[in-house]
Amino acid sequence: QVQLVQSGGGSVQAGGSLRLSCVASGHTYNFPRMGWFRQAPGKEREGVAVIYSAGGSTIYAGSVKGRFTISRDNTKNTVYLQMNSLKPEDTAMYYCAAARSTYGGSWFDLALAPDSGYWGQGTQVTVSS
Repeated sequence: QVQLVQSGGGSVQAGGSLRLSCVASGHTYNFPRMGWFRQAPGKEREGVAVIYSAGGSTIYAGSVKGRFTISRDNTKNTVYLQMNSLKPEDTAMYYCAAARSTYGGSWFDLALAPDSGYWGQGTQVTVSS
């Protein structure tokens, strides 16, 4: 059974940094795409970043590009999200996700088809001004 267990997050002032981690049961290289989503109160879940197992290429949402960095360590079955220059609008519940190999849609649409992936338990990130 696949499980994604998250850690990290918390509260920080604007301009600060936080790091999220996500440990996957099984081998992360079996997941062609892994990454992060977030959901603020009253808003839909949105994609933040994705990293591909083949080649390690990455894609970021425009709102976080240049501030967040996604990485993965297949030897530790772990995906990371380093968040720098945090803003109050980054406040949200952050979810790790891994797309099933059968899912061929856009990463950023994975939240619309949640059964097409595996999800972590969520971790709160709060940025104060």
